[in-house]
Amino acid sequence: MARLLQDPSKLHPSEWHTANRMQRATTESQKSRSECMIAESWRLVDEIEKTTQKTQSDVNKKLEQRREEIKFWKQELDNKLEQIIHETESLLTFKNRLERALEGCKEQFVVAQKCLLYRQRRVGIDLVHDEVEQELAKEAEVFQAIIALLGRTLEQTNEQIRQNRSAKYNLEMDLKDKFTALTIDDYCASLTNDTPHIIYSDNAMKLEGNFVSPEDWIDFSNINVEKADKQRNNSLALKAVIDGILSQTADDMRRQCEMVNTAFRNRVKEVKDAKHKLETLLAMVMDEIAAQEKNIAALKKAIADKEGPVKVAQTRLEARNHRPNVELCFDTVHSSLMSEVQEITKNIQRLKDALAQAQTELKALSHRQLSLEEEIKVKENTLYIDDVLCMQMRESVCINNY
Repeated sequence: MARLLQDPSKLHPSEWHTANRMQRATTESQKSRSECMIAESWRLVDEIEKTTQKTQSDVNKKLEQRREEIKFWKQELDNKLEQIIHETESLLTFKNRLERALEGCKEQFVVAQKCLLYRQRRVGIDLVHDEVEQELAKEAEVFQAIIALLGRTLEQTNEQIRQNRSAKYNLEMDLKDKFTALTIDDYCASLTNDTPHIIYSDNAMKLEGNFVSPEDWIDFSNINVEKADKQRNNSLALKAVIDGILSQTADDMRRQCEMVNTAFRNRVKEVKDAKHKLETLLAMVMDEIAAQEKNIAALKKAIADKEGPVKVAQTRLEARNHRPNVELCFDTVHSSLMSEVQEITKNIQRLKDALAQAQTELKALSHRQLSLEEEIKVKENTLYIDDVLCMQMRESVCINNY
């Protein structure tokens, strides 16, 4: 019994009371810290909530300002786009006028050239450099100068149309981007904390792509607007120039055409043509074309005939490449077969080169045939050059104010 009372594993009552006091003190201390933490957490939650609401409100205001700014520039771009489209369409009508004037002038230049060509074929005493010849030469010079002027003006017009379309494209691309940006910002403006399907995005804070500054953003649209204004003003100035050119050139052509017609009425002569010589040349060309076609057929047949020998030689080489072991010997047969393939291939290439040259010659002969046939058609009417051909042809000339 004495040993049980003295068991060292048993604690003293004072230790039990001390342990209880320690538990109570520790618990009360922990409770106090927890209460402080709760109070601090509520304060922090309230502070962050107010900060978050203020920040979100500021962002919403900035987003609204940005939307209004995009709308403003979008309207500006829309207006400039409408103006440049209208101006381009107007310039296209002026281009059409230039093209019709240029085409008409070319036709009249051809008439003058034909008259000069016909009268150069006069023979004997009629081959004289008379007043008609002088006025026709002057008319041709006037038409050539006008054609060159209209051609340069047409090139300027085409370039201006290209510049207008370039400005239009820039406006359209800018508008497209503005529309996309406005659509995105409209979507962003519609989002609230209660919007369904909003998600976390880990990559949202990454600045990907080539961000530009607000100043660069404004400058970009400003440049597009200024370019559109510049091209529109250039287009307006060019149209005024075109009007003046068309009016002046029509007066010059009409005046010179009347001078030539008056000279023709005072001196009408008949001329004979060199039609027979041209027909002879045409016959020679036709004979040569026939001979060349036969030559081409023969060359094609020769090339086709070489397919068999080259296939045989290559098949033999392929078969001998499969000889076993030491039998795979580069003997005289193999050497001869390789030489044969090279020789036939070289000869086929020579035939192909000859065929290509013959086809080139045939094409040139065909062009020559067309040229001679056209010339003969002209010469068929030269028996009545001044009275029939030239005057009747010139009667169809009508110089309009385009």
